[in-house]
Amino acid sequence: MSDSFSHSLRRLWTLDKFAYSFRVFIALSGAMALSWYQDHMALAIPLFLGIIASALAETDDNWEGRVRALLVTLACFFVASVAVELLFPWPLLFATGLTLAAFTLIMLGAVEQRYATIATATLILSVYSMINIEQHGGTTEGSFWSQPLLLVGGAAWYGLISVVWCALFSRQPVKQSMAQLYRELGEYLVIKATFFEPVREVDVESRRLALARQNGRVVMALNQAKEMIFRRLEGQRGNRKLNRYLRLYFIAQDIHERVSASHYPYSALAETFFHYDVLFRCQRLLDQQGRACKRLSKALLLRQPFDHGPSEQALDDLRASIGYLQDQDQDHPEWAPLLRSLQALGRNLTTLEDQLASAYNPDASADEKDPSLFNRSPRSVKDAWERIRLNLTPGSPTFRHALRLSLALLAGYGVQHLIHPTQGYWILLTTLFVCRPNFGATRRFLRQRILGTMIGLCLGWASISLFPSALVQCLLSVVAGVVFFANREKHYVIATVAITILVLTSFNQVGDGFDLILPRLIDTLIGGLISGLAVFLILPDWQGRRLNKVAATALSRNSDYLREIIHQYETGKQDDLAYRLARRNAHNADAALSTVLANMLQEPGHYRKKDADDGFRFLVVSHTLLGYLSALGAHRGTLAASADDAPIYAAARRVADGFEAIAASLMSRQQIPDLKDEQRALLALFEQEPAMAQDDSDDARRVIQTQLLHIARQLVPMSEAAERVLTHPSGESSDAPCAGQA
Repeated sequence: MSDSFSHSLRRLWTLDKFAYSFRVFIALSGAMALSWYQDHMALAIPLFLGIIASALAETDDNWEGRVRALLVTLACFFVASVAVELLFPWPLLFATGLTLAAFTLIMLGAVEQRYATIATATLILSVYSMINIEQHGGTTEGSFWSQPLLLVGGAAWYGLISVVWCALFSRQPVKQSMAQLYRELGEYLVIKATFFEPVREVDVESRRLALARQNGRVVMALNQAKEMIFRRLEGQRGNRKLNRYLRLYFIAQDIHERVSASHYPYSALAETFFHYDVLFRCQRLLDQQGRACKRLSKALLLRQPFDHGPSEQALDDLRASIGYLQDQDQDHPEWAPLLRSLQALGRNLTTLEDQLASAYNPDASADEKDPSLFNRSPRSVKDAWERIRLNLTPGSPTFRHALRLSLALLAGYGVQHLIHPTQGYWILLTTLFVCRPNFGATRRFLRQRILGTMIGLCLGWASISLFPSALVQCLLSVVAGVVFFANREKHYVIATVAITILVLTSFNQVGDGFDLILPRLIDTLIGGLISGLAVFLILPDWQGRRLNKVAATALSRNSDYLREIIHQYETGKQDDLAYRLARRNAHNADAALSTVLANMLQEPGHYRKKDADDGFRFLVVSHTLLGYLSALGAHRGTLAASADDAPIYAAARRVADGFEAIAASLMSRQQIPDLKDEQRALLALFEQEPAMAQDDSDDARRVIQTQLLHIARQLVPMSEAAERVLTHPSGESSDAPCAGQA
């Protein structure tokens, strides 16, 4: 019984939102206890609002960084709250200040994500200040400083809890992000295994599309893990446990490259070896390695032993199957190129298995990697201003969102005064939460916000009706606040239900909560309508208009990746920062393209271009290319540098130049170059047999040439896919910076 309870607590501790929710619980409970002890329940509302805003502003960092971020947050909160108090009696000045502040704060998000988070939370606290003033009769007379101090006091209280928690459990978020990374890698492996299913006439394109989408999730998990490790490594390079997580991250990067690798068109392998079990063995091995990644994820969290025995056995079975085919090679000389690809695949999966074996105990492996990480944060005030300046153009998504949101808030403030000046600030709050940088996200949050509000109002009405006790309603407020923060990222409907219940139960302590029900519903509908109109009418950021630029960036990053791989073949394998950065930029750009296409599906039919099919075809070709590049990168170190290989490497750079030419034409919306003759010349070069005796070096050279052959074969399909992207009827030009850029 005690072991079961202990295991349950341990599993609860591993949940990524548990610590966040528990900190909110402590903060809300403390504020409620203080208000109860003072017998002044009106204190709870500004304290609650400050706590919520502070929790929304929280960014991941070490405890020292969190202290700095907290000081900046509190300063922003205080200035915003005092500004609201000063300008509240003068609507025209208030409207002007609100519009300028919203635009300025959103533009700060161009500097870095943490500034965007603090800026959004500051805007939310500004609206909370308006709501708080309204609860005191809509006047600031007699208590000018009390409300700002209470709001900032609540924010400081949560911030203090956050800093202490971070100092005590600084590595827990890193462990959770690493577990999430290996969980996503496991799912990627499981999907990749379906490509080796030994059946004919499967829908390979739909599987490639699913793989590309999952690749986006893996890339997001890699980026999140890298940022968490980087922020904690500053000044702590000698920390053994942090260095362990850094090695785990590098292992995950290597696994990702190897599992992304494509060694031959799967349809050709399935057709040739349909009556043999080698593809089934490949499928089973990849599936077992994916499950091993998921078990490793749990082992990291729960500190349990990690067993990858099933995948080891599956690897032995694959080796036996490939060995049997090699014995039959003399009777089937046409198998030669396919067998070389299978052997390369087997070596790649063997190395992947070794990486899995070393992942649970990375300290035992030799640390030969360049441990440096690329810092994407601004290095100076000048650098930060340069990022803002580059986004001060109508083509920038950040500028568009800043202008759109500021005008939407101005419209909401005007509508509030036209319709009902009391209880109208929920319009602004809804606008802040619903108005997102693109139409698809805005529509999704709008739908969820309205549904959650309606359910929350019903449950809130039932709560204050069935439980008239002030103590019970206070407890419900605290529980609702915890539920909101536990679900606000993944289950927004539940989060909206919870925050609506919190509003009704807490405001019922200082007035009549029933009076809030109808205004809250009406204001939510009005705020949602304003948000929808704003994102539709004010510099709409239709994803199709920048599809050519995002696609061009993805192709350009693949070209850079190919050049860096070739450089590694010439100088020798080393996982240095330049190589890892080129690889990560290629995957980031691929994920950005997948995200843009997913957002396109949420847009009105007329603005999806003719349809999104051509965009998804480009994504499939691009992701196929990335797979071949990953395979080429995975085999670095198998071939010693030789002057005889110079023509091959020069031809590989010609391939990269071809992709770069397509990318440049895509970016500038010019005619896509005809690369058929160039492709034929390159294929002829790569199909030449190595002019030397048959040995291991020769076999490795054949594998490299085969991969370059697959890559060169993508030149014409890529140019055709790019041509289709440019022929969309609604493909208007845009100067928006591409999300995939490093």
